[in-house]
Amino acid sequence: MVARGAMARFWSLESLQMVAADGGTESSALVDDNGSEEDYSYEELCQAAPRYLQPGGEQLAINELISDGTIVYAEALWDHVTMDDQELGFKAGDVIRVLEASNKDWWWGRNEDKEAWFPASFVRLRVNQEEVPENCSNIQDEEQDSDISKHRQKIAENRDQMRTNVIQEIMKTERVYIKHLKDICEGYIRQCRKHTGMFTTAQLSTIFGNIEDIYKFQRKFLKDLEKQYNKEEPHLSEIGSCFLQHQEGFAIYSEYCNNHPSACIELSRLMKQGKYRHFFEACRLLQQMIDIAIDGFLLTPVQKICKYPLQLAELLKYTTQEHSDYSNIKAAYEAMKNVACLINERKRRLESIDKIARWQVSIVDWEGPDVLARSSELIHSGELTKISKQGKSQQRTFFLFDHQLVFCKKDLLRRDILYYKDRIDMDETEIVDAEDGRDKDFNISVKNAFKIINRTTEEIHLFCAKKQEDKKRWMEACENERRRVREDKEMGMEISENQKKQAMLNARKSRQGKIKGVSYNGCPLPPLHQTLHPLHQRHITVPTSVPQQQVFALAEPKRKPSLFWHTFNKLTPFKK
Repeated sequence: MVARGAMARFWSLESLQMVAADGGTESSALVDDNGSEEDYSYEELCQAAPRYLQPGGEQLAINELISDGTIVYAEALWDHVTMDDQELGFKAGDVIRVLEASNKDWWWGRNEDKEAWFPASFVRLRVNQEEVPENCSNIQDEEQDSDISKHRQKIAENRDQMRTNVIQEIMKTERVYIKHLKDICEGYIRQCRKHTGMFTTAQLSTIFGNIEDIYKFQRKFLKDLEKQYNKEEPHLSEIGSCFLQHQEGFAIYSEYCNNHPSACIELSRLMKQGKYRHFFEACRLLQQMIDIAIDGFLLTPVQKICKYPLQLAELLKYTTQEHSDYSNIKAAYEAMKNVACLINERKRRLESIDKIARWQVSIVDWEGPDVLARSSELIHSGELTKISKQGKSQQRTFFLFDHQLVFCKKDLLRRDILYYKDRIDMDETEIVDAEDGRDKDFNISVKNAFKIINRTTEEIHLFCAKKQEDKKRWMEACENERRRVREDKEMGMEISENQKKQAMLNARKSRQGKIKGVSYNGCPLPPLHQTLHPLHQRHITVPTSVPQQQVFALAEPKRKPSLFWHTFNKLTPFKK
């Protein structure tokens, strides 16, 4: 670390002079909305929460705790899906026991399933490692009433102390987070804007997104949080109302999180050039920022929005129902969990539209608007027999998206090739069950049938499934499509036209073979690792790279994953 710092100072001297000459010596204090400077200096922040500002953060003392026999737990910020048996897979919110943390990137831990390596940046340490006894059942019957009273008092004091710990962690991390945002805005963005020859406005928008808006919002949030913080007795602090008051404002994180993958790509492209590496390092040194690369700083908002539900869940755990802040904390936890879920859902939709775009460009003879013009999610797919008014039966493959039902015909020889035939607008329709036997509208005998009727034009579409179970699934899927459309409207779920156009553009380029490299079944390939020793010979070597950071749900998703992508390769001509 020292050597790296020395080298950075050596090769960044020219860049430092360039940045300083352009006004880098300006005061770094930002003025808030009321015209006053920030309440916390860098030195005060270092004293308030040194473990968060040190390179490597809270990992430095973990091994000492483990060596002393302390059980250390961490909570997962994101899902970690792995294709390597020697990595530990888990879901966001899972609790992992940390067994070894000597490597700053990869820790060794255990969950309910097994022991293995896992990326340290995917978790946060629990503030309170010890559990509070829920009752006094372990007290022997012969104890006197006074002893029981003392024991209960001790439990209450422990709970107050644990609530104090969580409150203090929330306050400290919030102050440090503001410092990081300030450093990004002043240390990087301000300097980048002065060098128009190196950065275009579009590039800066891609790299930094709306982080300045986030900084402005978080300063207001922290100011309100400080007003509710009880410095004398932190466990009595009532901070739940602050989260409820600002819950709509946290929606700005959605734009940032959706943009973050593009930011990583653009930043990675620039960092291949030495002048950009030197420039960003010079900015960091001039701003006296901690020894973390710019991509690490840009990840902090993504991590922050994931931490809030976990922190509030932990705070709720140590807040009794009699506490004046209990109802607000409970409501705040649900609100922030919903914010995180909405952000995750938007990210999932962005991934979904990429898949839909790739699917569409594989369809032969496509006609009319793109699927993405109205839809952003595939809900159900499968084969049905479509019956015309003349009684003609047509075997078709159907794809139910939000707002529309697309049907295609399989090639007679190559069954993996699909030809576009038509689509049905689902917004003005209703689903009607058709009993087995002769249908009065079509005057033919049907089995396992249902109808889709347009309420405006009164046009009727008749479909037959092979089995009763298939018919039931299709009718449920059609009801599910209507429910999801309503939910999207309530949630304000929207995908921008630019994002849709970009997805189609990427899919067409990929189809033409201009984009090389195919993932396995739509899943990104795992990072290249060193060969690990057998599990019982732990800590000999660790994976050499950390998986790409991504936002995932902090709770079980409300919607089950679509089965379509399991059969995707069978229905399209992509696969080799």
